[in-house]
Amino acid sequence: MSTTTQTAVHYERDADGIVTLTLDDPTASANTMNELYISSMADAVDRLYAEVDDVTGVVVASAKKTFFAGGNLKSMVHATKEDAASVFSLAESVKAGLRRLETFPRPVVAAINGAALGGGFEIALATNHRIVVDDSSVKLGLPESSLGLLPGGGGVTRIVRLLGIQSGLMDVLLQGTQFNPSTAKEKGLVDELVATREDLVPAAKAWIKANPEASKNPWDAPGYKMPGGTPKSPALAGFLPAFPALLRKQTKGALYPAARAILSAAVEGAQVDFDTASRIESRYLTNLIVNQGSKNMIQAFFFDLQAINSGSLRPDGFEPFKATKVGVLGAGMMGAGIAYSCARAGMEVVLKDVEQASADKGKAYSETLLDKAISRGKSTEDKKTELLGRITATTDPAALAGCDLVIEAVFEDPSLKHKVFAEIAPYVNADALLCSNTSTLPITELAEGVDRPADFIGLHFFSPVDKMPLVEIIRGKATSDAALAKAYDVVQQIRKTPIVVNDSRGFYTSRVIGFMVNEGMAMLAEGVQPWTIERATTQAGYPAPVLQLSDELNLELMAKIAKATREAAEREGSPAPEHPGTAVVDTMLEAGRAGRLRGAGFYDYDEAGKRQSIWSGLGELFPVAEQQIPLQDVKDRMLFAEALETAKCFEEGVIESAAAANIGSIMGIGFPPMTGGAAQFMTGYEGADGEIGLKAFVKRADELAATYGDRFRPTAHLRELAETGGSFPA
Repeated sequence: MSTTTQTAVHYERDADGIVTLTLDDPTASANTMNELYISSMADAVDRLYAEVDDVTGVVVASAKKTFFAGGNLKSMVHATKEDAASVFSLAESVKAGLRRLETFPRPVVAAINGAALGGGFEIALATNHRIVVDDSSVKLGLPESSLGLLPGGGGVTRIVRLLGIQSGLMDVLLQGTQFNPSTAKEKGLVDELVATREDLVPAAKAWIKANPEASKNPWDAPGYKMPGGTPKSPALAGFLPAFPALLRKQTKGALYPAARAILSAAVEGAQVDFDTASRIESRYLTNLIVNQGSKNMIQAFFFDLQAINSGSLRPDGFEPFKATKVGVLGAGMMGAGIAYSCARAGMEVVLKDVEQASADKGKAYSETLLDKAISRGKSTEDKKTELLGRITATTDPAALAGCDLVIEAVFEDPSLKHKVFAEIAPYVNADALLCSNTSTLPITELAEGVDRPADFIGLHFFSPVDKMPLVEIIRGKATSDAALAKAYDVVQQIRKTPIVVNDSRGFYTSRVIGFMVNEGMAMLAEGVQPWTIERATTQAGYPAPVLQLSDELNLELMAKIAKATREAAEREGSPAPEHPGTAVVDTMLEAGRAGRLRGAGFYDYDEAGKRQSIWSGLGELFPVAEQQIPLQDVKDRMLFAEALETAKCFEEGVIESAAAANIGSIMGIGFPPMTGGAAQFMTGYEGADGEIGLKAFVKRADELAATYGDRFRPTAHLRELAETGGSFPA
């Protein structure tokens, strides 16, 4: 701990003998579990033991905005199976330092000033008392499962001993839940809240002085019993076999290696002593780190999401824009959801429709959402009154005076969209950003109906707007960089994640999901058992079975989109290739089964619209083949259909960022999260022979093409990328 040696843990002892260990990595903006931290913590703990007679307690604090950011993900994504021994050794060395701190014979307190997620919270768990500033922006928890990992810094071992197997798994570990300070205290994850960051260290020192003997965590104290019992306890032993079944139900049969590893490490670790449990945890962590699944999820949910949230897709050189008054045109489900999202972000909202009753109904949607939030303790009557007060429901275009933002959300009819923009043009600000919420209509064509095409842009919201986290920003040919920058800021202002794509029919998300849906229906026409198709979809990791999804999307709409696509292709002089799935749509429509909206589709529905089972007459329209195709092929056909179309979107310049493709496909259209998204699925694809990358992906695509048709044949451009070791732009 020489003052001339670089350190990430600063040691300071006061006159009362209380040592403050301040986490402050000089090499990075955030503290992570890198080699400097590991060696610095080891040195600090060595000094604590050397000076134990002069030490009355320890406070662990941070000099960064966040308490501690966690593991070093940059090094994890490069680890291979050959690195397994060193990965295991590193995990054990991280935990050795924490275990020595935890068993130090003086009270140890964590003073948590900012986010403590993953490794940061694992450091806190190794202390005897956890104090956090009562700021709702501070997040605490162990979100490793969302990155394809497990909490391998002692998180599984300590949470199971703190909360018990059932609560630890269901409430914290498997979901990767992020808690705010008050809910963390309710759950027993932290012990004390203070009002300000300045109160943290004084409160920690006060607790040490009041509890000089509190140097053992419950699991190290004599007579400790695990909450809820160990796997040997009769009550828990009887319930334990249900855990894997519950996990399978929760994941709809999809394989999430991290969730299975967490469950295994928790149950196995609960049967042995602390140190053995910790070693079991390290082994499961090592297996996850060196395999491809965690790399895919880390790429999407850490690197890609971080890049997008930090503005990687936003044009440079433009001042931040904050909308103050927005006009929402159309008060249907989409418009009502957009109005709520904007009002929640603090904007003044004018919700306009042609009928006052419709506008009022749109505003009432916000009231319904707020009432539900109040009933769950997540809002108050005062907040509801304040938010509703920001929404004006009207039929008067003049009410949009002063709007610096307009979002149109009327029916997918170009002439209607042109009409509503023309109506409000005289009233809104001269530089107001003009946005159209459309899922398929080309923005360049819609821009022809406004007098300021440079300020016109597409904002594709997903339904239900209040829940879906993504907005697809579509840039038309005339859209300016300034308008794009504004749109990016608006999406972030309403607390959603933006991706940016260039104009084309269907843009990126709607275009790509269409191929997955069509492939599901094509397999039905080939005689694949309907339930096999449905189960394969969810086992592949999609959130909903494909035939069920088709019913929700509405086959009439699909037929309309297919017709518009054909007509557009004819106008451009390029014939649109017919997908075998479109014939299924036609057959179903002829049978009068358009989907849930009509009360009859691939599934039956009761009078209240509740989905029943698959329609019994489906087998007559599409007889089940005697010879069924392999289940893996059923999964792969849907995954590859979307991935190959994503590759074409890159080739055509529709999408220019792998981060946008990954986040857009996962958050917008439900591409399986464990793949890391549609682009990462290709670049991180692991073949049957263990080969990883585009070459392996192209090889498997060729196998599918040979069996199921040339639509699975990779383009020459994709082949060239694979052969030259290329990739998609970040």
